[in-house]
Amino acid sequence: MVALSGECLASPQLNTILQDLVLLNSLGVRLVVVFGARPQVNTELTLLGRKSLFEHDLRITDHADLEIIKRIVGSLRHDLEARLSMGTANSPMRNAGIRVSSGNFVVAQPVGVLEGTDYLHTGKVRRIDTQGIARQLADNTIVLLPPLGYSPTGEIFNLALEDVAVRAATECRADKLIWLASPQAITTSQGELIRELAMSEIHSCDVDPGQGALLRSAQKACLGGVERNHIIGFDHEGALLLELFTHDGAGTLVSSHPFEQCRRANIDDVGGILELLQPLEADGTLVKRSRELLETEIAQFTVLERDNRIIACAALYTYPQANVAEVACIVCHPDYRGEQRGQRLLNVLEKSALEQRLTSVFVLTTQTAHWFIEQGFKEQDRSELPQPRQALYNLQRNSKVFIKTLSK
Repeated sequence: MVALSGECLASPQLNTILQDLVLLNSLGVRLVVVFGARPQVNTELTLLGRKSLFEHDLRITDHADLEIIKRIVGSLRHDLEARLSMGTANSPMRNAGIRVSSGNFVVAQPVGVLEGTDYLHTGKVRRIDTQGIARQLADNTIVLLPPLGYSPTGEIFNLALEDVAVRAATECRADKLIWLASPQAITTSQGELIRELAMSEIHSCDVDPGQGALLRSAQKACLGGVERNHIIGFDHEGALLLELFTHDGAGTLVSSHPFEQCRRANIDDVGGILELLQPLEADGTLVKRSRELLETEIAQFTVLERDNRIIACAALYTYPQANVAEVACIVCHPDYRGEQRGQRLLNVLEKSALEQRLTSVFVLTTQTAHWFIEQGFKEQDRSELPQPRQALYNLQRNSKVFIKTLSK
């Protein structure tokens, strides 16, 4: 599901965005495209000397305004159909046969009277013809939904882009809802890009005040069962493909659950952990572990998972008789270093050790002594290690021993 605001339709990047949508369609991605028309309608009304009233960010649509909106939306729909039907010259898409379908897929009802205000021909989505849309998608047709809805009694209602996009995405059980509704992705009040937000974090996040409505729409879609909402700046060339086909994307991901999770490892994580460990084993930073050994020790590992990819790991080996535990294999993928993920994993392991009523943790290292000192570890003689670990000490590696006393 893709939502294109009226501002996006007026952007110089629109042709590139539509070409990217055509490419996705040719790759087998099933697309429903919802579009808005608010700025185009506002411009036309101004030229005609008319001005709409707004309540709760909804236009109060009288009969004369509705006739203008129908004309403008119809023109935009035809223009989008034409552009989506056009192949890209000098590319594999040159002769692409793209089908586009638009129709009465949105059943609407009037907003009615709210707080004493009659919204006239402004409506809200009553239901989506999901079966009709599914038939079109099965035929690899791009479905185009305008901001208009139709009632069983033959009336036409002016609808909000956000209402159509959220309801269509939730009722069609879309995998993703992609918002190309703002020139930029979600930023903080200081202008810094926010790459991901869990739905539960939206209320407490420092967000540019002007983007609050868009975030609330994304949150509503998450509550409706759309796991992922991608908010992309339509002025960023190529952002759509970057967002979909790179790990960090180019916009803001709003997800139902945290995008990055810390959890206990399981047997399915062995391959991802090995991928993290192998470069450090190759340069001698870590002792080499075979897949078989890792499989037997997987219960000792904790991982950070980001978008179904293991990006960091750590292990905790306990010695209950000595009331201590060993912290080992704290490794983060090079692309994700510098954001305190190591500290996060260490904190989780220390908490686990405390829950097991252990009094201290230790680590053996040849390369990262300073980092562990910064985390509160103190260098000790290897004689301070528990006896079973002393017996396994590798004299050739000559690792330094650091111990940290735990406190609640």
